[in-house]
Amino acid sequence: MAFLADGEHLFVVDITYIAALELVDQLVASHMAFIDRGYASGLFLASGAKVPRSGGVIIARGKTVADIEALITGDPFHMAGVAKYRITEFDPGNVAAALK
Repeated sequence: MAFLADGEHLFVVDITYIAALELVDQLVASHMAFIDRGYASGLFLASGAKVPRSGGVIIARGKTVADIEALITGDPFHMAGVAKYRITEFDPGNVAAALK
């Protein structure tokens, strides 16, 4: 896949808030700065809020789950303990023609 380097995989980072939205909202600006850094580094491919707003999802690329776990430790939501994370690794068998 053109968007993956050798040895890279895709990861779905499922974020679920475990604190009141009032606490989460205080961290949104710094969380978005973290997201921006993920895109700037080329590691994040897509992200957004869940509907209804109970957390978010990030599609990331990397070599190992440990790499993604280490990356997530820099998320202000993680540092403040307002969210939990579930990381699912997958190898895309099919992708849109524009991504090949």
